[in-house]
Amino acid sequence: MNTPAPFDPSLRKTLDDGLRALALDPALSAPLLDYLALLLRWNKTYNLTAVRDPQEMVSKHLLDSLAMHPFVDSTHVDGSAARGFSLADLGTGAGLPGIPLAIVKPGLRVTLVESAGKKARFMREAIRQLGLRDVRVAESRIEAVAEPGEYDAITARALATLPLIIELGGHLLKPGGCLLAMKGVYPSDEIAALPAGWAVQDVHPLTVPGLDAERHLVVVGRAD
Repeated sequence: MNTPAPFDPSLRKTLDDGLRALALDPALSAPLLDYLALLLRWNKTYNLTAVRDPQEMVSKHLLDSLAMHPFVDSTHVDGSAARGFSLADLGTGAGLPGIPLAIVKPGLRVTLVESAGKKARFMREAIRQLGLRDVRVAESRIEAVAEPGEYDAITARALATLPLIIELGGHLLKPGGCLLAMKGVYPSDEIAALPAGWAVQDVHPLTVPGLDAERHLVVVGRAD
């Protein structure tokens, strides 16, 4: 998108400050706000997200999605993702966290898995306007994505329990691949209910700038 996002300067400052807190370059604000402007425009007609206030969207959508970026372990020292590293974002909705991650990690190959047609149409338009060449949409139920063993990682944000995410999308992971599940409070019961053959590898507390709520990233892989 070539047209600047029509936002109040205070919103840009909130995003800039949040990016700095997450050790990301504030120059990334421009494409992130382009994505946000497009989401706001489509949301008026298609009801893509219940969050409608732009300031809330910065913290609850953009910065919340990006809080996991240090743990997408394809990163190079310059902050770009290793070209060819593949991530499937399951039940992505309007492209969260997949699109913000793709913006801040050039070279990360992202597949946005979403069965709702209106959301898939929005994401295809966002990909086109933002020039995200390494991002594609799979308009499908998660369990019907016929790409077994194709992905280094899968991720999900506010989608389902850990056991259900594994049941629906575990087949997509390469040997040694992992689930990066974004959760609120520490999900003890979900961890205890993981199916046989899967185990938690790590749990990282996350701090989301501007959001006073618990967040955790749960890393799940196949058990040895």
